[in-house]
Amino acid sequence: MRFSSGLVAGKFVDKFGERSVLGFGLFMVSFFTLLTALAQNYEQLLIFRSLGGLGSSMFSVSAGSLLMRSVGDDFRGRAQSLFNGGFLLGGITGPAFGGVLSAISLRAPFFVYSTTLAIAGAIALFFLSEKRLGKKVDAPTSKLGQTTLGQAMRLKPYQIALALAFINNWILFGLRSSILPLFVTEELKSTAAIAGLGLTVGALVQGVFMLKAGKYSDKKGRKAALLFGSAFVLFGILMLAITTNTALYFISMALFGLGGAYVGTAPGSVVGDIIRGRGGQVIAAWQMAGDAGMIFGPVIVGLLTDLYSYQTAFLVSAGIWVLAILLAAILPETRLSHLENDLIPDKNKQEL
Repeated sequence: MRFSSGLVAGKFVDKFGERSVLGFGLFMVSFFTLLTALAQNYEQLLIFRSLGGLGSSMFSVSAGSLLMRSVGDDFRGRAQSLFNGGFLLGGITGPAFGGVLSAISLRAPFFVYSTTLAIAGAIALFFLSEKRLGKKVDAPTSKLGQTTLGQAMRLKPYQIALALAFINNWILFGLRSSILPLFVTEELKSTAAIAGLGLTVGALVQGVFMLKAGKYSDKKGRKAALLFGSAFVLFGILMLAITTNTALYFISMALFGLGGAYVGTAPGSVVGDIIRGRGGQVIAAWQMAGDAGMIFGPVIVGLLTDLYSYQTAFLVSAGIWVLAILLAAILPETRLSHLENDLIPDKNKQEL
């Protein structure tokens, strides 16, 4: 549902503004999460979680749009790093906290999640108000200007950003969350705890280097950050193909984390760089490309593992990652402060 409703959410952002869509999206997910907690059977649970997907798409697109529109290109990488860091922290602490709550009741995590989402929605509507900020976040698109999806699709940097989003999420999320735990338990004859610990190591390393990666992207450029990070991710994938013990597994996860800090920040910054004014559908399509990678990546590597071996799945993934490196190598400069001519010269100057 989140994937299929991405462009709809982007249209809402362009029409109603980020603050309204962000707050409504959070309240929408909160409401359907509450219904999920009260579900009496699996069919109800599936329906309520699916309906919450539109709200999830709404708040993720609007939050990304607000972030990219309110930060200059010389600081966008660092802002994107902080934004990604928040999701990373939630991804680490959320399951642990949810596990504790599930010991009380399997419904408890949903009740708590619903409450925190409602609080977040209230914060979005209250603290992003014109009275609080002194600026109008939901200014009309006619005043801010707009970058349409058609305009963005004609730009080479955006085309590359879409491809990188698909490949990044395939490898950095799909591969790690699908076959890696099975690889550790079946191939390395280790435990699920070791598999989880390795993923935690990768997340911690990524968190440590995330702000440095954002600063590097702002100072050296998006291409430099992508090439630097991609090299470490490639080494991590290749090491998995030859891993025979848990020590090598931990090293490969650390390489994934280090590289992921850089390649996870730069593509979003590229998208932010090319947008002039508001670009909800531009951001939505980019997020959809990443979601597609998370959907199809695990299916493909799982099929390769079933038909051939874990090593085959890793080597094919390495080959796909080489394509990402080649795309990064031809990425043009996108930072406005480093361009002689604007990529979209006919749009209004960006302002809040």
